[in-house]
Amino acid sequence: MTMVARNFVEVDANIFYPRIDIAGEKTGITGMEFPLLNYCIYLVSKVFGYTHWYGRLINLLISSFGIWFFYRLVKKYFTPQLAFNAGLLLLVSIWFSISRKIIPDTFSMSLLLAGIYYGTNYLDRGGHIKDLSFYLLLMTLGVLAKLPTAFALILFLIPLLNKEIPLQQKIIFCGSSAVFLALPGAWYFYWVPHLVQEFGFWHFFMGKDLLTGIQEIGSELPQTAKRFYHTALKISGFLLFVWGIVAATRKSHQLMLAILGLAFAGFLVIIFKAGSTFAAHSYYIVPFVPIMALLGAFGLDQIGNKKIVLALLLIVGLEGILSQTHYFRIKSSNQELMHLEAALDGVSTRNDLILINSKNFPTPMYFAHRKGWIADNQQIANRDYVRELQQKGLKYIVILQKAFGTDINLNYEIVFESEHYRIYRLAD
Repeated sequence: MTMVARNFVEVDANIFYPRIDIAGEKTGITGMEFPLLNYCIYLVSKVFGYTHWYGRLINLLISSFGIWFFYRLVKKYFTPQLAFNAGLLLLVSIWFSISRKIIPDTFSMSLLLAGIYYGTNYLDRGGHIKDLSFYLLLMTLGVLAKLPTAFALILFLIPLLNKEIPLQQKIIFCGSSAVFLALPGAWYFYWVPHLVQEFGFWHFFMGKDLLTGIQEIGSELPQTAKRFYHTALKISGFLLFVWGIVAATRKSHQLMLAILGLAFAGFLVIIFKAGSTFAAHSYYIVPFVPIMALLGAFGLDQIGNKKIVLALLLIVGLEGILSQTHYFRIKSSNQELMHLEAALDGVSTRNDLILINSKNFPTPMYFAHRKGWIADNQQIANRDYVRELQQKGLKYIVILQKAFGTDINLNYEIVFESEHYRIYRLAD
């Protein structure tokens, strides 16, 4: 995310050609999520100068508005107290940590929650064009920023099946939605493959076929389940969610059960498309957490004793917040990456291509402020692999010893060494 934003500032601000730094000798232009959050960072940087933490602040602001719109949306159909409790549960969920990262998950879902709020306003309140306009804009931007959040649009089946809403209103809503959803569709299913083919670098994960995904989820069931009972709302919050399902079932609460059933059915498609990737990455659960918070709040609403409700909220809140406090600290080994750029500036130029032993983590390349490749130690130890990259312009190898990589000794000239990383220069 930050690579793309910085390249908008330093190289080219064309939003349709996002570029990253780990494509080696290539331009770095590649298909990816629509760089809306990245471009917001660029726009702020045009005013105040570039700093990487702008993305954290922007995401936090938009994600906070997302909780506000979630509260307003729930209050429309339930009670203010239920909406307040649902907002609290969402606040202390994984939303708390993800909203402080420079990734688009809560950013996108917040835009979509606001879009759903205005979309339901249009259907419920007589078809005002202002509501439809806000819905179309926010829904389109939300889905563009993160495609999987589109699953939540399945919830519009509830008002669309309501016979009290005029047919003409429904037709206008569905028709305009289809037109505007064509924009994310064009980006992800036409432009992303076009950029990959045109500039020769594949980076973005577009999911797997459903059969493969189902098989992978079947073999990763324990970790997949953990995303629900631990990652989303922690154990106490998950128990509230389960209690909410039980309470809604016992009361035959049709609206709540319809919301749960439709949302879960839609989210299953996301899970199966992601396959083992869903089990491996915590942020994939983010779009479903508002549904879990809603059901948890419904469960609390069935408890008559206010002191018990308060105690349960405190337990969930404390478990949620305390389990995420480590996100407010930076490991000392990670902090050393802040000095990597200066170390490289002392021995090389910004145009020199480098190789870093952080195969699954592009972060070190960002702090190196260079372009090049990332690979694991086994690849880097292969001299044929290194020679191949030399022919493409590779000049230096950075071996991370503590953060994002492990030490390996190479038979090249050492031009910089510390306890955290070593820089090798390759012979011309």
